[in-house]
Amino acid sequence: MKRIFFSLLLAFSVCVGAAAQSRVAAVLDSLPKIKKIDQIAISPDGTQVAYIVEGTLTVAAVGGEGEHKITSDKPVREVAWSSNSKSVAWLADLPGDAPASELWMAAADGSGSAKLADLKGFAQTVKFAPDGSRVAVLYIEGMPRAAGPLQPMTPLSGVVGEKIYEQRLTTIDVKSKAMKQVTPADVYIYEYDWTPDSKAWAAIAAHGSGDNNWWIARLYRIAAADGELHEIYKPKWQMADPHVSPDGKNVAFIEGLMSDEGLTGGDIMVVPTAGGAAKNLTPGMKASPSAIAWSEPGGIVFVANKNGEPALGWGTIVPSAHEWGSTVPVHGTDMIGNTTNPWSPSVSFSRDGQTLAFVAQSASAPPEVWAGAKLKFRQITKLNDGVKPTWGEARNVNWMNDNTRVQGWMVKPANYDPAKKYPLVVSVHGGPSWACMNTWPGDTMGSMGGASALGWFVLCPNPRGSYGQGEAFTQGNVKDFGGGDYRDIIAGVDAMVKQFPIDPKRIGIRGHSYGGYMTMWAETQTNRFAAAVAGAGLSDWLSYYGLNDIDEWMIPFFGASVYDDPAAYAKSDPIRFVKKVKTPTLILVGDSDGEVPMAQSIEWYHALQTFKVPTQMVVYPNEGHVFYKPADARDYTLRMLEWFDQWFGKVEK
Repeated sequence: MKRIFFSLLLAFSVCVGAAAQSRVAAVLDSLPKIKKIDQIAISPDGTQVAYIVEGTLTVAAVGGEGEHKITSDKPVREVAWSSNSKSVAWLADLPGDAPASELWMAAADGSGSAKLADLKGFAQTVKFAPDGSRVAVLYIEGMPRAAGPLQPMTPLSGVVGEKIYEQRLTTIDVKSKAMKQVTPADVYIYEYDWTPDSKAWAAIAAHGSGDNNWWIARLYRIAAADGELHEIYKPKWQMADPHVSPDGKNVAFIEGLMSDEGLTGGDIMVVPTAGGAAKNLTPGMKASPSAIAWSEPGGIVFVANKNGEPALGWGTIVPSAHEWGSTVPVHGTDMIGNTTNPWSPSVSFSRDGQTLAFVAQSASAPPEVWAGAKLKFRQITKLNDGVKPTWGEARNVNWMNDNTRVQGWMVKPANYDPAKKYPLVVSVHGGPSWACMNTWPGDTMGSMGGASALGWFVLCPNPRGSYGQGEAFTQGNVKDFGGGDYRDIIAGVDAMVKQFPIDPKRIGIRGHSYGGYMTMWAETQTNRFAAAVAGAGLSDWLSYYGLNDIDEWMIPFFGASVYDDPAAYAKSDPIRFVKKVKTPTLILVGDSDGEVPMAQSIEWYHALQTFKVPTQMVVYPNEGHVFYKPADARDYTLRMLEWFDQWFGKVEK
């Protein structure tokens, strides 16, 4: 029956005609291909940078004296440096359906390569102890899939909830190769940092399901000898990126309203390692810090999203407003991160915080590794030399919605001619605690480079709830989904129509996750859009609360569960207003999505069918909230672009 059901759903996703399909497919397949940088890590002394490109590990001198590859017969990921900058460790993935990897170590020049451990399960986040005696990893023994709620969920069977896989801090002795799972079996560790004496960790952790409980995790000091936990801080919001100070007395971290693990933004906090009151170092800052490090004793350096662009800042643990106001652009308007596909601005810091390594990219420049000190960076790699964009220029744009200033990114059509009129696609980011930034469009699912190459404007707005304007702005959509955030987006559309030659009859809207929700919501509020594409959209808050695997995320945004305060959800519920929808809608979803289950898309599809709204639905087998199969990611993007091309073509010009 399940196979028949999928076949029926896929039958509704008939392509839109040979001419339109060939045009869109040809443009999509002609987009430039790049080599992707999986990870970068600078040595603690700031003299070398290790980077992984498509599974191959290379070490290069920051000063430009040369580079060399470290040989591995398996794909490499998760490289880490020893504190003396003389050795690196990494994970090498084994083939197979279930996760398994090996932990390796070698001298920085590649000599003396040796396997330290076999890890039969999912492993990540490799870190040397400061004394070099051990290597720690986060390890889920026997895990049948990669960790995290974005992955395809394992189908339910048997007694539900009987088996919970916990991510535990595990150490491997460098000399004896003895492996020890240190933290308790009922605690899930998300992030950690060693204390300078190598005797403990500061870690963000929670009891119970790892996928669901990150939103209620707390900060602990954990003994490295026996895993004993001491709670040192219970946050109001969510936490990320913990770092122990050089003297071991304090832990710095980022706390804020975050919608997903990895989508980091908030205020910089410091709490004593022994526990006590936490200090907010950045109250009122009009930016969203997303990565931090200790610099000089008592000093902190950070990277933040400031009005849609990365900025570098610094200060002390008792800062004045002036000190924390001293943020400067890191690399122009380029997005910077530790990988080709960063979720928030980030860099790899040297031990003293003065030398940085990062992957820089923009809509006009493909990703490359850069490094240097004191904002004097040099390009380390030339992996994508000669690769040129086939899409138009990206511009940082701002507009007003009443008294609220809103920022976003506008990409012009390829071969832009201001004398012509063009369609516009509004691309709403996920999250909602996230942001559009100036990135190379690439070939990820939903990538909008093809839209510009097809001759359309693309607006990616950062409405209230987004990063870039400080924590108060990020919290601006609490108990107000579909309210001020929706009005911010519509105000952006109006502003762009006034500023650019946009055909107001050919405007579309799309998004995935929160963007999928906002797409569904928008078409209940207005009929101005010619077409809509909802990826993993959320259509019914009541049923969603009971179906998803991560309902803890909703409490900070709505103040209570849907059972305790249904009215807080009802006013933001697309399904209550579905009879108003007239917009032709394409619905795309993975059948194993745990964050926004497929049933939410089925509800929307069924309702639109009932009210005779033109609609198609495509279900992708064995895909989760993010699609990891390249063929599925391409198909997702192709269908999205074809849908807009079809309905833009039906509009009378």
